[in-house]
Amino acid sequence: MAHQIILINIEKPVEKDLEKDIHWFCDSFGLSSGRDVENISKKIVMDLLSNLSHDEGVTSEMLARSLGINLSRVNHHLRNLIGSGLVYRRKKLLYLRGGSLKAAVCEMRKDSERIFDELEKIAEDIDNEVGLRSR
Repeated sequence: MAHQIILINIEKPVEKDLEKDIHWFCDSFGLSSGRDVENISKKIVMDLLSNLSHDEGVTSEMLARSLGINLSRVNHHLRNLIGSGLVYRRKKLLYLRGGSLKAAVCEMRKDSERIFDELEKIAEDIDNEVGLRSR
């Protein structure tokens, strides 16, 4: 599956506050798009974190019920979270990649490094083919 990793350099919250930190985290990964005016993605991440600390996975139905949002809206935002590489689905259950936010970030970093390695190699091949030299 293709992943789209978006990184936005946003000033982190000055004071330690769980909700603000989660919002910053989501914003830094571009998980809240301009159309997500109700911050559904952030609410889903917060609910996932809360539920996953107690359970062995969460269903999209559980999230919809917990947040009072219809299932199709939850699934729309879950597709984005899955596409970012932060969340994955196994059978009908949703999990944080690596089991925690920190582990998910580490895995996403590895993904981005692999992507950059491939881009660098192809860029070098293209440069060589068209006669450009690296400085």
